[in-house]
Amino acid sequence: MDIFVPDMYMQSIYTINYKKLKKRGIKCLLFDLNNTLASYEMDYPDTKLKELIFDLSDDFKVIIVSNSNKNRIRPFKEVLNIDSSFSSSKPSVKKLKKIMDLYHFKDTEIAFIGDELLTDIWAGNKMNFTTILVNAISEDEPLATRINRHFERKIIKKLNKKGILFKGKYYE
Repeated sequence: MDIFVPDMYMQSIYTINYKKLKKRGIKCLLFDLNNTLASYEMDYPDTKLKELIFDLSDDFKVIIVSNSNKNRIRPFKEVLNIDSSFSSSKPSVKKLKKIMDLYHFKDTEIAFIGDELLTDIWAGNKMNFTTILVNAISEDEPLATRINRHFERKIIKKLNKKGILFKGKYYE
């Protein structure tokens, strides 16, 4: 069960203390796209997201890592002027290893930020990255994600009983 436990749990990407991450030696931020950076209905980044990513790009290498296809990611990659990995098949770590090799980051220099335990947190933990769980932006999700959420609720319930992870109880 530990493989599903995030290092941090924050309300959203906007409540993360990025200065603290930088002090801890984080140089690269990997963001999930859907329901982490943007809702499924959002086709382009809004002003608030643009401002955050532009600010973060001064201190970090920022990369979108998504299971979505290239066409879904393209507008975010282009408008935000950041790199991306599409069709990543998380929780597979194949694309995460490519990112480490391409940019020469150590596992201790990368933080993975996402809204799903079964894809984002599991993949990041397998790679020994700092993992940060955030709440999903919207409850409107495709069928595959809704199925994952069913299993995620069971995992959270078990972690809750162990006193490890409580939905809505944030920690750094």
